[in-house]
Amino acid sequence: EVQLQASGGGLVQAGGSLRLSCAASGFGFDDYAVAWFRQAPGKDREGIIVITPIDGNTHYADSVKGRFTISSNNAKNTVYLQMNILEPGDTAVYYCAIVPRLPGPLRLWGLSEPKYDYWGQGTLVTVSS
Repeated sequence: EVQLQASGGGLVQAGGSLRLSCAASGFGFDDYAVAWFRQAPGKDREGIIVITPIDGNTHYADSVKGRFTISSNNAKNTVYLQMNILEPGDTAVYYCAIVPRLPGPLRLWGLSEPKYDYWGQGTLVTVSS
């Protein structure tokens, strides 16, 4: 059974940092894309960052470029989201999701929510001003 477990959320002050983890079980995600999405109160879910662990290729949404970093530990089947210089606008429930790696450049499909097959349960990040 494929399972994704997201963790690491919490309350942090603006300007602070958090690291989220997405641990996968039931399969090896070597040839998958693993993405983070977030949903702020009253807003649609948006894709913010994605990695293909097999080659380390990444793609970032403009809203997080320069502040967030994604990485993977393939031996642990875990992907990390390092979030720095957090802003109140980053407050959201953060979800990780996976899909088998698709053809074409990652930037064309990597943050497209309909592409993703499996989702973690979400972890809440609250950034206070």
